[in-house]
Amino acid sequence: MEPEIRPASTDADIAACFPVMVQLRPRLAAGEFVARVRAQMEQGYRLAALREAGAVRAVAGYRTGLNLAWGRFLYVDDLVTAADARSRGHGRALLAWLEAEARRLGCDQLHLDSGRQRVDAHRFYAREGLDGGSLHFMKRLREER
Repeated sequence: MEPEIRPASTDADIAACFPVMVQLRPRLAAGEFVARVRAQMEQGYRLAALREAGAVRAVAGYRTGLNLAWGRFLYVDDLVTAADARSRGHGRALLAWLEAEARRLGCDQLHLDSGRQRVDAHRFYAREGLDGGSLHFMKRLREER
């Protein structure tokens, strides 16, 4: 069966994404996941899931914005394929879906940040035509909750 990508809109759809998302964001708590995603959705966050044979195999969280540097953009907050489903084209399919979604929404650019330790992800992004054109700097102002 061909993988299918669609937005996760119901609470059940969102909850089904947790086992994959927690592989990227290990500090997430299962009991808080749906509420946290819903709160982010109020600020424009969207969640898409790639399902294969009914099971979620890859997940992307994204949002759109507008700024002086990039114009209208789609920003990928989260992009992860389940560890047991990697190297099967799911990440490539989901990234292509995100690019098509960005174009559909009239975006000029697609952006994402990736932690320095995610070297395999960096190679994947480069193969998929993303340019590592900048460094992202941050300063933690309080402890994570």
